[in-house]
Amino acid sequence: MAGQNPIPSPIAASPLFLTEPEIRRGIELLYFGYSHLTRAIDAGLAEQGLGRAHHRALYFIARRPGLPVGELLGLLAITKQSLGRVLTDLQARGLVETRTGDRDRRQKLLALTADGVTLERDLYASLSGRLAAAYSSAGQGAVGGFWAVLEGLIPGPERARVAKLGKL
Repeated sequence: MAGQNPIPSPIAASPLFLTEPEIRRGIELLYFGYSHLTRAIDAGLAEQGLGRAHHRALYFIARRPGLPVGELLGLLAITKQSLGRVLTDLQARGLVETRTGDRDRRQKLLALTADGVTLERDLYASLSGRLAAAYSSAGQGAVGGFWAVLEGLIPGPERARVAKLGKL
């Protein structure tokens, strides 16, 4: 263990776990944890001339090949104009392709190209390694609790959309 930084033991939560200091601690941990997680891929994105919005689009298109543009818009909760810029960039770089819908010719369906799949897998590998290490250090029991807290932050109507992603 020489030369390794030991993982600090978690600070025990108060039995009154809804106190202001604990809520603030949760906000801070969520902010800094997510910030450090996403920084892990910033350099790889920058090399491609891309940013985090591009990554989010790549991620969800990878999760659901054939994803309609309208559904991606709902998942990302951004404006049509912002999504249009992101998709234009991704298509120009040969990372995403569109095709028309089978039932509705006005519908645009999104899929990653082979280069898009490669980039998304590389980004995922960086994120998944970090998250797996954090899950491992927290222990199996903590993972379910963490997911429950995060699900609790998602408004009820949105939970169905998020749950659908896990059913591939």
